[in-house]
Amino acid sequence: MPELLGSVFIHVTWADALVVVALGFVGGVLSGFTGSGGAFFMTPGMMNLGVTGVVAVGSNVAHRMGNNLMGSLKHAKLGNVDTKLAAWLLVPALVAVRVAVWINGKLFQLKGGHEGGGEGAASNLYISVVFVGVLTAVGIFILRDALRSRHSHDAEGPSMRAANFVSRLRLPPYVYFPVADVKVSVWLVLLVGLALGYLDGTVAIGGFIGVPAMIYLFGVPTSVAPGTELFLAMFGGGLAALSYGYQGLVDIRLTLLLLLGSIIGVFVGTYGTKVVREVLIRLVMGSVILLCVVSRALAIPVYLRQLDLVSFDRRLEPWFNGASTAMLFVAGLGGAGLILVQVVKARLAQRRLHETLRVTRPAAG
Repeated sequence: MPELLGSVFIHVTWADALVVVALGFVGGVLSGFTGSGGAFFMTPGMMNLGVTGVVAVGSNVAHRMGNNLMGSLKHAKLGNVDTKLAAWLLVPALVAVRVAVWINGKLFQLKGGHEGGGEGAASNLYISVVFVGVLTAVGIFILRDALRSRHSHDAEGPSMRAANFVSRLRLPPYVYFPVADVKVSVWLVLLVGLALGYLDGTVAIGGFIGVPAMIYLFGVPTSVAPGTELFLAMFGGGLAALSYGYQGLVDIRLTLLLLLGSIIGVFVGTYGTKVVREVLIRLVMGSVILLCVVSRALAIPVYLRQLDLVSFDRRLEPWFNGASTAMLFVAGLGGAGLILVQVVKARLAQRRLHETLRVTRPAAG
């Protein structure tokens, strides 16, 4: 596939480079704030720039390798990584990653219809449909749970109803995970591992299954789930990056530009978790995810037309693409903007407190 690189990689102007850095920054802010990665924003953002879906996914999983390593080391120092749970999830995840990359690679090679869909239309459609289907369910679930917590005086944290239901099912054999302090059915662990690997290899959003599944299905503490998922993603995401890179589907320019923006964004988002209530974190996360879903759904008719599966005036394509980009712009800037406002307000309040203490101490003396 190396001979295809000239047609696969887009021409990156200075303006495009700044946009990709901005995508990385917003994605990093959302990633640090929600703890589930920013691929739900960065992958569709690159596709809206004209990057083929498989290259957007491959470049995204490649850029996350550094973040996953740093994040997992930080959590490991705090004792928030259950390596035994990660190892059990890793085996099925690696198998699913390879299958997912193989499917994406085969679909990428399919030609579009007579209208000129060209290389990548089938994989773009496939990635978009998986993205919309999975994240619609995840976004609605997170938003409903956050709204339940918001209106309940007794429940600030995530609901344990699903974990309690699963624990009552008889699905032996079971395995005990000491750091998380939970006992889970082996079959459930294997199923989640397969789903996590498939989504990581297909749309680079494995964390959206891994973290919620550990918390809501396994009953893993919220402090342990993100660290365990990051540790797992070092290997699963690393295999996906290597697999896409071997096929020539990782644009190192986009990878480095995303990394440049996300490194700064992650620190901002992580600080936001210290000054914002957990229920607001989930409200922001659910809302932004659903807006990103709408953005990607608006692009699907374009891919359907390119594959001759539907027919409409080609002059409407820019309208669909423009609406998709605008919706993603609203989602990213709205979510990141709200986080930044909270961070600035917290810093200003902290500064006022320090100034008050500085004035009070001499007066008291």
